[in-house]
Amino acid sequence: MGIFSGTRPANLGYSAGKFASPTWKPNMVSSTAEQNDKHHIDPLPFTGPASTAWKKLREIVASSKRASIITDNEFYLCAEFSSGLFGFVDDVEFAIDEKASVIHARSSSRLGIDDLGVNRKRIETIRRELLEG
Repeated sequence: MGIFSGTRPANLGYSAGKFASPTWKPNMVSSTAEQNDKHHIDPLPFTGPASTAWKKLREIVASSKRASIITDNEFYLCAEFSSGLFGFVDDVEFAIDEKASVIHARSSSRLGIDDLGVNRKRIETIRRELLEG
């Protein structure tokens, strides 16, 4: 990894229906943040079997440019996405909630303060791809 990759945060993961809480920085989004929080993004809905949606999500992430899957199990996926020019790394997490028919998502920059909306755009792009699939 490059000089701007930063260190993988110790607070990654999904527990008790939540990802790590947002910080004050505007460089992340999370579907488990409070609805009125500026970091909130809606979870990714799916219809049909959860296993089919989860498989499609894995395919989308695995085929994304500059993405590396770090953790992949039946209910949680964590990947690192790096930027093209400087190699800044964003940690992107997904957790499936089969009962609610949604996939929760969190995307957060490791370094810097403002991401210019990159993390929100990434999750919205994945949402579109998942719905098309």
